[in-house]
Amino acid sequence: MEKLLKDFDLDGKNPSEEARRRWRSAVTIVKNPRRRFRNVADLAKRNELEKKKQRIQETIRVALYVQKAALQFIDAYSRTVYNLPDDAKEAGFSIHPDELAHIVRGHDIKGLRINGGVEGIAQKVSVSLNEGVCTSDVPIRQKIYGFNRYAEKPPRTFLTFVWEALQDLTLIILMVCAAISIGVGVATEGLPNGMYDGLGVILSILLVVMVTAISDYKQSLQFRDLDREKKKISVQVTRDGYRQEVSIYDLIVGDVVHLSIGDQVPADGIFISGYSLLIDESSLTGESEPVNKYEENPFLLSGSKVQDGSGKMLVTSVGMQTEWGKLMETLSERGEDETPLQVKLNGVATIIGKIGLVFAVLTFLVLTVRFLVDKALHNQFTHFSTSDALTLLNYFAVAVTIIVVAVPEGLPLAVTLSLAFAMKKLMNDKALVRHLAACETMGSASCICTDKTGTLTTNHMVVNKIWICGQSKEMDTEREGNFQLDVSEKVSSILLQAIFQNTSSEVVKDKEGKTRILGTPTESALLEFGLHLGGDFHEQRAESNIIKVEPFNSVRKKMSVLTTLPDGRLRAFCKGASEIVLRMCQKVVNSNGDSVPLSEEDFMNITNVIDSFASEALRTLCLAFKDLDDSSYENIPDDGYTLIAIVGIKDPVRPGVKEAVQTCLAAGITVRMVTGDNINTAKAIARECGILTEGGLAIEGLEFRNKSSNEMRDIIPKLQVMARSLPLDKHTLVKTLRNYGEVVAVTGDGTNDAPALHEADIGLAMGIAGTEVAKENADVIIMDDNFTTIVKVAKWGRAVYINIQKFVQFQLTVNVVALMINFVSACISGAAPLTAVQLLWVNLIMDTLGALALATEPPNDGLMKRPPVAKGANFITKAMWRNIIGQSIYQLLVLGVLTFGGKKLLRLNGSDANLVLNTMIFNIFVFSQVFNEVNSRNIEKINVFRGIFDSWIFIMVMASTVAFQAIIVEFLGTFARTVPLSWELWLLSVVIGFVSMPVGVVLKCIPVVQDSSKAKDQDGYEPLPSGPEMA
Repeated sequence: MEKLLKDFDLDGKNPSEEARRRWRSAVTIVKNPRRRFRNVADLAKRNELEKKKQRIQETIRVALYVQKAALQFIDAYSRTVYNLPDDAKEAGFSIHPDELAHIVRGHDIKGLRINGGVEGIAQKVSVSLNEGVCTSDVPIRQKIYGFNRYAEKPPRTFLTFVWEALQDLTLIILMVCAAISIGVGVATEGLPNGMYDGLGVILSILLVVMVTAISDYKQSLQFRDLDREKKKISVQVTRDGYRQEVSIYDLIVGDVVHLSIGDQVPADGIFISGYSLLIDESSLTGESEPVNKYEENPFLLSGSKVQDGSGKMLVTSVGMQTEWGKLMETLSERGEDETPLQVKLNGVATIIGKIGLVFAVLTFLVLTVRFLVDKALHNQFTHFSTSDALTLLNYFAVAVTIIVVAVPEGLPLAVTLSLAFAMKKLMNDKALVRHLAACETMGSASCICTDKTGTLTTNHMVVNKIWICGQSKEMDTEREGNFQLDVSEKVSSILLQAIFQNTSSEVVKDKEGKTRILGTPTESALLEFGLHLGGDFHEQRAESNIIKVEPFNSVRKKMSVLTTLPDGRLRAFCKGASEIVLRMCQKVVNSNGDSVPLSEEDFMNITNVIDSFASEALRTLCLAFKDLDDSSYENIPDDGYTLIAIVGIKDPVRPGVKEAVQTCLAAGITVRMVTGDNINTAKAIARECGILTEGGLAIEGLEFRNKSSNEMRDIIPKLQVMARSLPLDKHTLVKTLRNYGEVVAVTGDGTNDAPALHEADIGLAMGIAGTEVAKENADVIIMDDNFTTIVKVAKWGRAVYINIQKFVQFQLTVNVVALMINFVSACISGAAPLTAVQLLWVNLIMDTLGALALATEPPNDGLMKRPPVAKGANFITKAMWRNIIGQSIYQLLVLGVLTFGGKKLLRLNGSDANLVLNTMIFNIFVFSQVFNEVNSRNIEKINVFRGIFDSWIFIMVMASTVAFQAIIVEFLGTFARTVPLSWELWLLSVVIGFVSMPVGVVLKCIPVVQDSSKAKDQDGYEPLPSGPEMA
């Protein structure tokens, strides 16, 4: 089978255009293209949208560069006059929305100056740059300047799904046959007898269509909920005089937005203030070079990303008034990429469809030839009546119905159903899947490269220890009130300056007047420590003026500021990774607050202090300052600092992480910690989590990046911890692991993690600590930043894969039996035992209902006690073929014996003997599928009832199938060509169907030969257990 599916191989991430086109062209037999390919991107439309996107980017690029250059040379040019609406004037606004949009989009610096700069624009939109907008003004601003929403396609209605289900070519042919049958039947037999056969087919088709449409519609609602979650972005704004978080959709013109590294600019706006604000506009203009934003280049465009620095902006245009709004309109129509399983099952459906088509044609030909030969033998070959035409029409309907059953249209759609169900459940478990394929691929993950802070730890940080003036002191974090450091006032003053001046966080008051700290957990811990020392954040900031800021990032691993002191002198502050900042220091603060030279002995002692803090799993930071004599400094110095203190920050390991790591190891998933922290801190946390084991390797990023390819090959199997790593190290590690055949999941939260997230098979961004840039490049967002949630994603990924295998095993068994019994019976007896109506019901059982029952089963703990499915493993395994062939042989033997000797065996006499026998065959066939569906719950293990009550959908499908089967047999015989059965025959039907259960047990005792060319368990299963494990 795998050789036949070579055209249907697709990479889970960033597949090539050629591979996408190859599998599409290989799909030849499709009953309903609109339904089958609903969740598959239209490549022609996608290319068209890409061209449209490029045209918009080109327009923006022209506006940014050509127009801006032209305006520098043209002094006198006519300015468009905008007539402000009366309601805008009444609301106190004095600038037209289009004029605001034009100034920013066209980078019209002259227009901005004419309007009084950013302060003038703020007055014209009636807002204070310090206080922000009033919440009560939001509705009127939205009415005049618009909502921050983009044009989207309207959601599909239920009737759309009904119409799509009706597009099935075979169902259309059957409806035409049914209509002809009704016409001929009424003409020959009269009303109502003449219309029963045709009406039965039409009612069956309507039942199939409605069940299909309901299932598809519920899927679409799940995807709509997920899509809504994906688009939830929060931004920091100043409103009503205090800083708060609002949804990007609630942003309005006049809002003062706070931007920091990794943020997406949420609307068009003008720069108010900031430090080293570097913006990546490549998503808009296609230009990869980032742009500095300051007073002379103040225009910020929606959709661009903050690459470095921080700042504040005034929102001037929102929603479709921005160029990003137009781009988003094209992006929303691109469609979701198909997943490898969807593609593979399209291939399986195509191959089986071709076989089914051949059998359908042969069945029709055999039935027709036999009919014609019979006519010729009775010398009636030249005499054809309407009943003969009706017989031939019924033969044709049976052949078409065989195609309905034979082409497993539900296979690729079952993947979508299973993924939608898994994604919905994962959303409840705090994991938001952005790309369908990621959920599937996560089931094959063999390695997780995880961050430490916030993922393995709680990210609730407190200063636990401090080294200052040659002494280490432990802080009593449980005690209320201020801390006492017992240092001189001069030392305390310098320490508080270093804490409050050199920070990107803020201390604010909320609506209730309570003090809140806004910023990263590390910054917040330091500020909280400063407040506990009796410091006043606002007083300290008012005393000095910040001239320049170098924000912290994962490459520099430090943050520096240049400030002016009250006496006019310049002072630089620096804080960051202890060993990095310590190397920049030449002096140290003594107990009197004076700067004294840092001796070699002092350096070694302080290094030992850092190591001792780190070995206690504390994150260490070094605080330092430097007084500058020359006021002409343009850049913040990188040496000559005076060491103030070493701070040890405690970040406890999250509850449940150690158990989650053990679960991963048991599941054959290697967990590696990649962190920017000190190596001793990293090792202590890794040991506590169970990541660093005996014989495991912990190295620093610098050492790793200097290794040759051969050296990397030797160390990577043992590598468990990488400390003091750069984003480039993480990217190199991920790339190397993938080259060695690993399926890699990697976590990331910063802007610089984007390349690694993009490179990995599954990129996992943090929902709380993660930047918008990281989230945009990720496949899954871990909403609670918790490692245990990552394990849940892996568990559900495995569940999706195994559930689809269960469904494929079940459906192929039904396919084989339905095809063979109708074909063989047609060849030998000249009649098909299963009618069109009965086959349509069987199709519903094995397609939509089967997918609902088997593809939505929740994961069990046993899934995480087997190795991951390897790349290139056979999807239909030898164990599955064993079960399919074994069950098919049993069912064909039973149904064959009944078809050709059922009357004798069951002692059926009378005029309705044939009808009773055919009803019995139909009933046994359906009950065989019901029990085989239970059998399919576990491909390897004998105990198929374990956890059956955890899947209420499975129970509901089973119950409704049995109930409706009883209704068809007992009450709908006129339409379905069945007759009511005696209780003895009902019991016999159930017993014969139930025998497939012990048959399943016998089959699972037959060992399957593992492919010796592959590594252990390459087909995704454990070796067949023996003894007690069989259960």
